[in-house]
Amino acid sequence: MKIGIVGCAGRMGRMLMNAVLESGCTLAGGTERPGSDAVGQDLGTLLGRPPLGLTVGSDARALFAACDAVIDFTAPAATVSHAALAAETATVLVVGTTGLSRDDEAALTAAAARTPVVYAPNFSVGVNLLMALTERAAAVLGDDYDIEIVEMHHRHKVDAPSGTALGLGRAAAKGRAVALDQVWCKSRDGHTGARPKGEIGFATLRGGDVVGDHTVMFAAEGERVELTHKASSRAVFAKGAVRAARWAGNRAEPGLYSMRDVLGL
Repeated sequence: MKIGIVGCAGRMGRMLMNAVLESGCTLAGGTERPGSDAVGQDLGTLLGRPPLGLTVGSDARALFAACDAVIDFTAPAATVSHAALAAETATVLVVGTTGLSRDDEAALTAAAARTPVVYAPNFSVGVNLLMALTERAAAVLGDDYDIEIVEMHHRHKVDAPSGTALGLGRAAAKGRAVALDQVWCKSRDGHTGARPKGEIGFATLRGGDVVGDHTVMFAAEGERVELTHKASSRAVFAKGAVRAARWAGNRAEPGLYSMRDVLGL
């Protein structure tokens, strides 16, 4: 399977390229935005490996046309553009970009009418298991248990709450058969009053080089249940994304899929 990486020169892009090479799939190319210092560099040299005979390009459309699947962990505006290219070229698209708006997600849905798209806030196998457990726990415990989602990431992360935290919130809301945006509380400050029953709260922490810590708390009178996942390396996200690309490549049907679909959760 030929896999390409957009945003290949960034930290996550390099991990994705290494994951492709280690998976037995073919790394078909990588792109960066026009004007990037990385454009023209050999992909192998960029990774500290022997030269691969492939250079970083700036033409995303050419990359999509040359690949069976493209993995995108870039930025919302770029991802929307890449979704259109995936639809145009009938290329599998795997999206790990966070901070997408509803309009951005609508662009993925539109592309998924023409090609398989796997979109997930987190491609870690462990995190997706946590989401499944969160949905089940929310259904079993009910709204007598207050739900709080605490997440911490490195100081450079630009969106909050994290896409993974919001994904956990959606899982909890699904377990309770409610819409997350009807019950969430993304921040608290000042005199907030008593906590409403059924609310799903978020707490965001930023600092240091934390890859990603997430805890879902179910707190009731007399007891508290906590489900936690801690990532110590971004490599788990890269491996999961390649796994998703291979899974989607074996599906003939266009559609919008999640990592939970990939794992059968």
